[in-house]
Amino acid sequence: MNIDTRNKILSIVLGVIILALSWWLYDSIVTPYKVVEQRKAETERVRNRMLTLKDAFVQYEARFGHFPPTDGGLDSIVTYLQTDSLMMAMGDSLFSQIPPLTYSPESMIIAPRSGERFTYELNDSTRPPLYLLEDPDSDDAIGSLSRTTMRNAPNWN
Repeated sequence: MNIDTRNKILSIVLGVIILALSWWLYDSIVTPYKVVEQRKAETERVRNRMLTLKDAFVQYEARFGHFPPTDGGLDSIVTYLQTDSLMMAMGDSLFSQIPPLTYSPESMIIAPRSGERFTYELNDSTRPPLYLLEDPDSDDAIGSLSRTTMRNAPNWN
């Protein structure tokens, strides 16, 4: 084999190796970034749903003068959203969701990550009454059972 043929073969082999390593480098950077972006989007959807559920609690309190009790509180919100004429008429515009999530009263109490229900507790022994709404899949929460300054406030701000 002469030197020109050997150089052409070596150039082709090295070119293929360079292309393969370039693709591997690109993939090793882009794939983790996509995972991080998906997690951010999922967190944004969960937080949006929690904020819209908080808005439903505020509407419930304005209508009835109190928050729903701890036992069955989330079910009370669903019933309120399904039976109140204003909520039925304007619920989809008041409680808009980040796609691919859509508004439905039954899905408002479900955490998008795992499909589990949000947890809700009411402390009505204080004035004003306080509640705590928590995401079962993260540390995100709205409200507090002991601090009145956290009433209706998310903990991620």
